[in-house]
Amino acid sequence: MSDQPQVESLGDHHYLVRTRQGEDIVEIQIRATPAVIARLAGDESDETRIIEATAAYLIARQRADDLPPQLDLDDVAAAYAGFEDALRGRLRDPDAGRPA
Repeated sequence: MSDQPQVESLGDHHYLVRTRQGEDIVEIQIRATPAVIARLAGDESDETRIIEATAAYLIARQRADDLPPQLDLDDVAAAYAGFEDALRGRLRDPDAGRPA
């Protein structure tokens, strides 16, 4: 598994994110409603990219194994003041926020 979070669609706007934390693989489920996707990304319709960018954003701020095992994208947006702008930046430039 690469260092980037891997996202698998579970259907009905639910996603399973897998990421490496040391030797372990951490799994987090993220739910994204169509309404929050539209609010956060406008015309961007690729939910998987939005979930990948969200996971990368979160993991850059705290250890993956410290994140709750289930998250709602609405809650992430409410908890992080700069999340929406950062997400839009990551969607425009996928390398934004990655270590050099």
